Amino acid sequence: MTVEIEDICGPATFHRLPEALAATWEALRLLPLGAVQADAFRHFLTHPEVDRLVAESIRREGRLSLAFRLGGRVHCVRIGPAGDPTPLSRPDPPIPSHRLTFIRTFLC
Repeated sequence: MTVEIEDICGPATFHRLPEALAATWEALRLLPLGAVQADAFRHFLTHPEVDRLVAESIRREGRLSLAFRLGGRVHCVRIGPAGDPTPLSRPDPPIPSHRLTFIRTFLC
């Protein structure tokens, strides 16, 4: 598995998904995230079924992309299969407008 935290750390490769998720949480918890963002990542990345949830998302979408706001801009956490010929830093697919409204409301 490969993990990238946009503009924070480049891609890192792990042999197994649980290792990748644990490392992702360890990296994110060191960032000066707001309390709500930190709690949301902690809740998700330490959830007992996180391996299954992320594996399903990767199977369905090809990778998992999560966003957080830091330093006045949005950064993405991307988790996907190692060796994927398409780099993790490729742009995410367009977000439908109804979801963008929710995201702007939540993040701003």
